[in-house]
Amino acid sequence: LQLVESGGGSVQPGGSLTLSCGASGNTLDDYAVSWFRQAPGKDREQVSCVSKTAENTFYVDSVKGRFTISRDNAKKTVYLQMNSLKPEDTAVYYCNYGISPNAFWGQGTQVTVSS
Repeated sequence: LQLVESGGGSVQPGGSLTLSCGASGNTLDDYAVSWFRQAPGKDREQVSCVSKTAENTFYVDSVKGRFTISRDNAKKTVYLQMNSLKPEDTAVYYCNYGISPNAFWGQGTQVTVSS
């Protein structure tokens, strides 16, 4: 299984981006998928998570009401819709699938929010 993130970029505060995490080599049907982010000099933090059937979702408090996670198992893709972006959302965003310590990680996509 390989995970590939895309959709990052540079936006002004208040802008929007949609990140995608696509899988190749296998499906994403068996486990939850999470988005993590890591800003320079900070620890990696879990931003959001969606259960394997999308019945349950999790958001860290700092993104509640602004980010929406979704998944399309048929397309083997998980999305993170990010609205009302703030400078503090600047980070490399990673998707994660599976159960630690055997979870899979993508290579990350940079999100930069600045004026």
